[in-house]
Amino acid sequence: MRMRPTLSWTPEEDLPPGSTDPGPVADALGTGGVVVLSGAGISTESGIPDYRGEGGSLSRHTPMTYQDFTGSEQARRRYWARSHLGWRTFRRALPNAGHRAVAAFGRHGLLSGVITQNVDGLHQAAGSEGVVELHGGLDRVVCLSCGALSPRRALARRLAEANPGFAPVAAGINPDGDADLTDEQVGDFRVVPCAVCGGVLKPDVVFFGENVPPQRVEHCRALVREAASLLVLGSSLTVMSGLRFVRQAARAGTPVLIVNRDPTRGDRHAVTRVALPLGTALTTVADRLGIPVDGRTAA
Repeated sequence: MRMRPTLSWTPEEDLPPGSTDPGPVADALGTGGVVVLSGAGISTESGIPDYRGEGGSLSRHTPMTYQDFTGSEQARRRYWARSHLGWRTFRRALPNAGHRAVAAFGRHGLLSGVITQNVDGLHQAAGSEGVVELHGGLDRVVCLSCGALSPRRALARRLAEANPGFAPVAAGINPDGDADLTDEQVGDFRVVPCAVCGGVLKPDVVFFGENVPPQRVEHCRALVREAASLLVLGSSLTVMSGLRFVRQAARAGTPVLIVNRDPTRGDRHAVTRVALPLGTALTTVADRLGIPVDGRTAA
């Protein structure tokens, strides 16, 4: 499945207004069998901006495409310089209340799966198990020649050794871990090759314009097929890779519930959209269900 490099979406129809009542979400979770589909909006409370919300990174930043990365040595230099700097901040991000609530729902047997469009690993850090990383993870690096996988921390050490003193001040950090740097700040940043074969290294994430591995897509489809309901958290659903699961659920008559402050491309398929911050909404739901989050006793 190829990700469409869709960077914006404008509603073409009147969509139902968002609600401030998370009751339907609590009801769905109380029944169990829920599959979560999360997007960048769930990580904003951890200090990682989203793409399209208020102040989203797309207002100042165009994400790297697969075609640019593979086709240009200069594009790779620019990407790795920006990503190397961004990684220093990105890896220190901590799970927020939304991530912790999802993990708590999983521990109490209410979820049958978690699919995330995020590459930050924060669901796993919060304790969620069996998370399907639809777009991969920034904590891994893959060689485009030999396919060798290696931990990002090892590449970070090699890049630091190759670029001593590289510490420009970034204008911001983006959801893909890319820091905003000018070409002057990138300068003559040195990119290191694969330690196994000398090939080109790429983060183990799906860039815009790249194919999501078919087996991963089918795994997600199977989870949605068996779900009692699909709960979308913090995604605008602009990119088809996530929207297609919402459409799949809707076609099958599986209830779709969305928690996102802004309208989404999937609203017309949903039984409700809760227009509240993720942390607030999900901790309220946990309280209603009597589920403690991080050892906190629910009211």
